[in-house]
Amino acid sequence: MYYYLKNMTPTQQVGALFVIVFGLLLLASVASFLFSVRDHGDDPLAERRRIELKSVDAIIRTSWLMVFVFWVGWVTGDWVALTLFAFVSFFALREFLTLSPTRLGDHRSLVLAFFFVLPMQYWLVGSGHFDMFAVFIPVYVFLALPLASALANDPLRFLERNAKLQWGIMVCIYGMSHVPALLLLKFPDYDNRNAFMVFFLVIVVQVCMVTQHIASRKLQRPPVAPAISQSFNWPSWGIGIAVGSLLGGLLAGITPWVPGTAFAAAFIACVAGSLGHFVMKALKRDRGIPSWGTQGQSVTGAGGLLDRVDALCFAAPVFFHSARWYFEI
Repeated sequence: MYYYLKNMTPTQQVGALFVIVFGLLLLASVASFLFSVRDHGDDPLAERRRIELKSVDAIIRTSWLMVFVFWVGWVTGDWVALTLFAFVSFFALREFLTLSPTRLGDHRSLVLAFFFVLPMQYWLVGSGHFDMFAVFIPVYVFLALPLASALANDPLRFLERNAKLQWGIMVCIYGMSHVPALLLLKFPDYDNRNAFMVFFLVIVVQVCMVTQHIASRKLQRPPVAPAISQSFNWPSWGIGIAVGSLLGGLLAGITPWVPGTAFAAAFIACVAGSLGHFVMKALKRDRGIPSWGTQGQSVTGAGGLLDRVDALCFAAPVFFHSARWYFEI
């Protein structure tokens, strides 16, 4: 499969992936729908199954969204994909901060976050300033935002308020911006194929998360941290990582790597994404909510977006900088 994919032209690879990926997503969507219309009863086990089905359905919808962005990026060019991901960051940050109470003294920092930090970060990506893009938020922004809050003369819960804003910016803007940044990297002997790296990252992380969820349901092992997640346990986590990594090795033909290196890159992305998803569950428990979107409806107007992209927000920076380090670019 590796040599078969490698010998294809970019157009042939797009066509093959279109048939395979959209076909699999269609089958998954149909299967999820059929399970959802079954009568599960009214007992606690049935309610748990309904909740699990909603979680799987959310992951499938996320896969549709991200694969759609991949095709848009391929067809229309890098700047359109950058704009789409910028909107994802905007609504994800809006969702995160709606659940994190702010005060009047935070308004300057919020305006800076949405209308300066976010567009500046994506402009740095689009213009190829990768060194500045990598440090702009964790260095300059993290020093500037507390200053803006301090000038508002409101010291009440100052540390807590700024930590929440900085955490939201780090996940929703910094993390997500690394996904379209893959489109701009200059990999050796990989002209006009960078959209496949976005596809590779999205698909291995999503497959890892779906597999982990299904394995947890089947194995019924004790959770590692029951106060945070009833479904996270080491055996199902290991199965999800293994399946996602093996898929990455099989998809090496659409990457600039050989199968072994593609397996390692997928492994890194899956570990970062799955553990990041676990961390975001801890944040939700701290906020006292079961999900960023409740019962399929957003609590913030963004459609429960963070539930769908949180793993990708953690996986993307690790994957991006690992790729840069490997190719020394």
